[in-house]
Amino acid sequence: MDSPVPTLITQADPVELINATVTQLNRVILGKEHQLRLCVACLLARGHLLIEDIPGVGKTTLAHALAETLGLSYQRIQFTSDLLPADIIGISIFERETGEFRFHKGPVFSQLVLADEVNRATPKAQSALLEAMEEHQVTADGNTYALAAPFFVIATQNPVYQIGTYPLPESQLDRFLMRIELGYPDAAFERQLLMGQDRRDLLATLSATLSPQQLLLMQTMVPGVHASDALLDYVQAIVRHTREAPQYEAGMSPRAAIALLRAAQAWALIHDHPGVLPEDIQAVLPSVVGHRLKPRGDAQARSATEVGQAVLRAVPVP
Repeated sequence: MDSPVPTLITQADPVELINATVTQLNRVILGKEHQLRLCVACLLARGHLLIEDIPGVGKTTLAHALAETLGLSYQRIQFTSDLLPADIIGISIFERETGEFRFHKGPVFSQLVLADEVNRATPKAQSALLEAMEEHQVTADGNTYALAAPFFVIATQNPVYQIGTYPLPESQLDRFLMRIELGYPDAAFERQLLMGQDRRDLLATLSATLSPQQLLLMQTMVPGVHASDALLDYVQAIVRHTREAPQYEAGMSPRAAIALLRAAQAWALIHDHPGVLPEDIQAVLPSVVGHRLKPRGDAQARSATEVGQAVLRAVPVP
């Protein structure tokens, strides 16, 4: 059966839909419009999102607000040191009536899955997400089960210096298209938080500004956003710099290069640009490459955001 997605092409302009989405998210997460637009661009580019920050800045609230605003089914998984892979993907249970095992799906079978404090679980539990994130399916007891569409993982991560964390391996970090930080709010916005309604209460007032079908349509539009030869030269210059620069242990992989281009195409789409501009690359690059490039030696103290900014300074626009 043909998908109903194409029937939505003329119903609303993508830029208007995104602006309405960001406006509603701004009611809950105050003063972080750039980060909110990065979240939406990440989803439109069919990617997964890693939010790394200290506890209490709104990471979990942001994930829940995105689910409500985008009209997606939502499940939250609290990652702890005793979490098992079966707690994520599901488990087969023997049913006496039928004499057979029946697979009971876990919380990963949702359109938006929040892996809360993902680096507090052991590597074995963390790895249970790898197949789901890369293949949009899970395998259990020799059977493969497809996941919902669209499928989006938002993982929150505490700083690695905090007690009880297990750093994510490079192979899993690479599965996240973007990594963002929320940071502390400005004084004016923090005053609004102090005087206003509880953010969790505001979640109940949110309505969907997009349908999953509209979201799927916009995801199909992203690869069609024009990228000129000169723009691709810029992307390749960035990739080449990370591979040749001595301050990184390893440069950007081909998958990372594709991720950078897709993220920039999504950014161009939601800002109604006729094609991808260098400014689109610059807007998304710190979030795309910061968690992929590992500084070596004395540079290890630099944050992921600082790493991305250093790349931008080092590579001029052709």
